Amino acid sequence: MSRYIIISNLTDEGAKTLKKNPGRVKEVNNEFKNMGVEVIDQYAVLGNFDFLSIVETDDETKITKAIVEIASRGSIKTVTYKVMEIDDFIKALK
Repeated sequence: MSRYIIISNLTDEGAKTLKKNPGRVKEVNNEFKNMGVEVIDQYAVLGNFDFLSIVETDDETKITKAIVEIASRGSIKTVTYKVMEIDDFIKALK
């Protein structure tokens, strides 16, 4: 399984949607799950971006499709990073 960090910002439309339905955040998490992407952890962030999510999937195409699907709705903009556990990182350097 591979892990990814998704950093996201709401668009104006996304902020309006979230104001009307704060639970929408968790609905999107369920949509990710249905696309084969498990949300491991998620944080609301006060600062330069709005949310930070840690997700996991067994297939890079699943995360790609999920991000494009969510972004295509126009309510959020994302940046996604593939991450590796620190022990795997150290092992790769030996």
